[in-house]
Amino acid sequence: MLPHLSNSSGSGYSWMQDKSASCDNFSPNGRKQGPLNAVSSKEIAQVSSVDDLYEFICSGPLISKIGLTSEKVAESIDKWIEYGLRLCRLFQLNQLSLNEAQKIRIYHYYIPVFLWCEQEISQHSSKFKEEEEIPPLVIGFSAPQGCGKTTLVFALEYLFKITGRRAATISIDDFYLTAEEQAKLRDSNPGNLLLEFRGNAGSHDLPLSVETLTALSKLTKEGVKMKLPRYDKSAYSGRGDRADPSEWPEVEGPLPVGSCFYLEQAISGFLFI
Repeated sequence: MLPHLSNSSGSGYSWMQDKSASCDNFSPNGRKQGPLNAVSSKEIAQVSSVDDLYEFICSGPLISKIGLTSEKVAESIDKWIEYGLRLCRLFQLNQLSLNEAQKIRIYHYYIPVFLWCEQEISQHSSKFKEEEEIPPLVIGFSAPQGCGKTTLVFALEYLFKITGRRAATISIDDFYLTAEEQAKLRDSNPGNLLLEFRGNAGSHDLPLSVETLTALSKLTKEGVKMKLPRYDKSAYSGRGDRADPSEWPEVEGPLPVGSCFYLEQAISGFLFI
């Protein structure tokens, strides 16, 4: 049970355990925020409701792995509630009727990973002297295709934004060869089905990736700008092509202390056949 619970933070929100399903439609690329249906009042939150949330958070598999204890969770319960509400709004979920899978995704996955990122940034910053320039921290996420890397990074970038910090994000998919280069690769390797389409090792522009990551890591000067490559998977009837540079998002330096950029990756370290 959450010790000394009285909702003294004044957040005015109640947590409710509810197994009912709710709308789970969202678009990480669209970044559209829908309305949040939550209870907001001046009354003290029901103890059992917030206790349920506290115990659910503490039961998560990542809590101990990121160095948190039940006491630390209790001390920061206001932060957990706030982040949960924000993510529900981001993904257009009803905070009062999250099903089990949605609760796990938010309170056992997205928020714990974000808190871990904060810890990593703090440790990274502590390695530099006060007068030194602190380069942005690179955090990579590697998992098989379809595991939700893009959605996770989308949530993390949003949480950094609402806490007043900037983060640049890029995916290994953004470094795919252009359609023309992919066609040349396919033609020069007849019979190799692994190189016929994008996606496998060998179908990425490694010089572009090195150039981009190197430039991002040095983005510490005021007013310095750079564009981040993007890939259009819908081009050429789904075969894909690198997006026109005019459509690439721009990031401006400096990425301040406490910033990071995320690299999504699924096959790093594998050699193509």
